Order: sequence, then structure tokens, then C-alpha cells
Amino acid sequence: MHGQLWRVLPLLCAGLLFLAPSTPPVVAAQTAPAPADLAIRFEALLGQHSVLAADLMRSRIRGDDDFVQAANAALGRNTTDMSTLVGQLFGKPAADRFGPMWSEHIVELFAYAGALAGRDETAKGNAMEELTEYEEALGDFFAGASQGRLSQAAARAAVVEHVGHLTGQADAYAAGNYAAADDLYRMGYQHTYDLGLTLAGTLLPPADAATLREPLWRLRSQLGKLLAEHAVLIEDLTRAAVTNTPDFTASGDMINGNTRDLAAAMDTLFGAAAAKQFQSIWGDHVEQLVAYAQAGGDQAKKDAAAAAMTGIEQRLGEFLAGATGKRVAPAELTAAIRKHDMMLMRHADAYAGKDYATAHDVAYETYQEMFDLARTLADAFGANVAARLPKGGAQTGYGGMASVVSSFATPGR
Repeated sequence: MHGQLWRVLPLLCAGLLFLAPSTPPVVAAQTAPAPADLAIRFEALLGQHSVLAADLMRSRIRGDDDFVQAANAALGRNTTDMSTLVGQLFGKPAADRFGPMWSEHIVELFAYAGALAGRDETAKGNAMEELTEYEEALGDFFAGASQGRLSQAAARAAVVEHVGHLTGQADAYAAGNYAAADDLYRMGYQHTYDLGLTLAGTLLPPADAATLREPLWRLRSQLGKLLAEHAVLIEDLTRAAVTNTPDFTASGDMINGNTRDLAAAMDTLFGAAAAKQFQSIWGDHVEQLVAYAQAGGDQAKKDAAAAAMTGIEQRLGEFLAGATGKRVAPAELTAAIRKHDMMLMRHADAYAGKDYATAHDVAYETYQEMFDLARTLADAFGANVAARLPKGGAQTGYGGMASVVSSFATPGR
């Protein structure tokens, strides 16, 4: 239905990744990252993969050719980064095995979305059959890399769930059930992000994996998860705002859910009063970012939203500095939040101008930047505060925020 484009893009997606094993990374003259740092990067890249793959599938369903090409390039960058990281964590032979399997599973997700766009049940069934094969192969790869610490059944089940989230959200999106699609979008991100921690906990040697259970490392991981999701969902919402698409309301519900989850984390770390204050400021922050995107070509409205954000950034900087006991200066935190907002405004401008390549580049960098902010905050909050996180095993993200977030299930709390 879309001519030669659909036959070329899967090859591009695969080709980008196949370049990674043959091009060894440049080694800088600096201390190698700690295994725990690499583990957090691994879960971050897996979570990012989930949302990029979902965005790619949705754009193909819409028939949005220009957006598809930019989304495909962003996903190719993510898969290249993942293949390189697998090599850093587990060695070049592991990366050489991982790369082709991961690339092919993306190609089949792409084909699945194409079948939905073309209403071709035969092609959809063929894509699902191929996906099933790659699910098994990827599960077996992770089980083998764990040297017996991760069972084949558990590894396969994790990959099957990941693919199920992506195909399920695509099915719902194609049917116009945007609320269900977005529920699965968030579930897919959260599951895949946590899958990264689970895999790291079983694939790394036990001494290295134990570091991931330390309070500060758990807080870095979980704050990064929530803050990066905020960036992803704001970008999704601003795209819907710019184009006034029918999924705007569902996108708004997604970002509201993330805001409640962040407030729940603040409740756990600092108590209900701090959580209420944070939720109010953060909600204002989200509202002005959306107002900026909705302003379109009305420069006066954009300027008003940007001006309002300046005041909100200062309030957030003061709040977070207080939470750290002033171990980080308010001006430093305000500047970090300002940088974040400027990147999101730049993304909205690029998307509105249909410069999708720039929009995706900015979105990619914004996602990564949130982990720097998460680490700054976690280290400043300190181990005593971090120890308030619930505890658990690798299968629960070492406790994470799951049990906390459930207490903020309703917007009115």
C-alpha cells in the first residue's frame, strides 16, 4: 500500500544494527564504567526501545511516511547502542549473537504494524509466527548468557510479554481504542525497563549484581525510570497537541498517570505533604509544556507559556533543593529543569515544523538526560532516604516503585 518504502525501511533497521559488531567502540582514556552503571544504562535502553518501537508501529498504522523514517532512524540508534552495551557487559561474542536476533525482532514488529495498516490478516499471522521464533531465540540467548542464573522458561516468558505489549498496543491503536493502546504503551515501557534490571541481576556476576540492590542504586534506577517516562509521555502528548489527533485525551491520561507515580515516589521518600506540594508544581509544569505545544504558530501564546515555565522551574528547583537538604543548590537544579524544558520546547517546535529527524534526535537526548538528573537527585537525597524504598527481588525491580504507585491510583489523592 505504501510502495517501496516499506520494503526498504526494515532493511535499514537491520543494517544499522549489523554495523555495530564490526565497528568496535572507541575506548577513551578514562576509568571504565562500573557494572552497576552499565546495568542502569541497559534497563534505560530497553525501556527506550519499547517506546520507540511502539511509536514506529503507530506511525506505520497511520501511514505517516515521513515520521516513520525518522522513528526508524531513532530506533536504529537505540539498537546500535544496545548492541554495543551488550558487548561491554558480556563480551563481543555475545554482542555478535545478540545483534542479528534483536534486529530481526524489530523488523517483524514493523511488518506486524504494516499488516494492521493494510488489514492483511495473512501478513499479520506471518509476522506473529516470525516474532514467536525470535522470542524463543532471544529468551534462549539471555538464559545462556546468565550461566544458569536465569532459566530458559523465565527468559522466554519475559520476551513474550514484551512483544505482547507491543503487538497489543498496536492492535488497540489500529482499532481506535486509544485508552487501551496507551495503557499497554505504559505497561510495555515499565515492563521492559524492569526487564533490563532483572536481566542485569541474573547476567552479571553475583558480586556486581549485589550492587544493584543497594539503596542508592535502586533509587537512581527508579527515579530514572519515572523521569525518563515523563519525557517520553510529554513528547507523545505534545505531538498529539500539535496535530490535534484523536488520541490527545488518552495521551493526557498517560502523563497524568506518570505525574501521580512521581508524587507517590515523593510520598515514600519525604511524606504526604511533600508529595502534595510536588504534585501541584509538577502538574503546572506539564500544563505549560502542553500549552506551548498547543500554541502552534501563535508566538504570543508560546512566549506566555515559556514565561510561566520560568517561574515553575524556580519553584521546582527550590522544592528539590529543600528535599536534598540543600546539598544541591536551587540554582543548579533550576538550571537542570530549564535545560529539560528547553529541549521539550525544541522538540515541539521541530515536530510542528515537520522536522521529524530533529524532533527524534532531541527526544533521544532528552530521554538520556533524565538519568543524569535522576542520579544527581538520588545521590543528594542520600542513602537514608533511598532506604525508604520498598525492597524486593530482581523480578520486582528490587522493590522499585510498584507497591508505592498503587496507592496513588486516583487523581484526587
